[in-house]
Amino acid sequence: MSLDQLKAFLGRMQQDDTIRRQVLAAATADDVAQIALKLGYEFSGDELLRVSGQRFDRVTVHKNDIPGEYN
Repeated sequence: MSLDQLKAFLGRMQQDDTIRRQVLAAATADDVAQIALKLGYEFSGDELLRVSGQRFDRVTVHKNDIPGEYN
């Protein structure tokens, strides 16, 4: 994993309200990774999940457990 890429993305997210809103609206860690990739930061959703609970500067990464829909 490129922890440096992840840290850099989180730092940019702190300073950019648009990115922050996109990340908060993302449904999955892979969605967050895709947002980052479009901005030039490369890490996977799995890599993001592995740092759940860790704090980077002023950002703490949290995994949200959202149950799926059942029919």
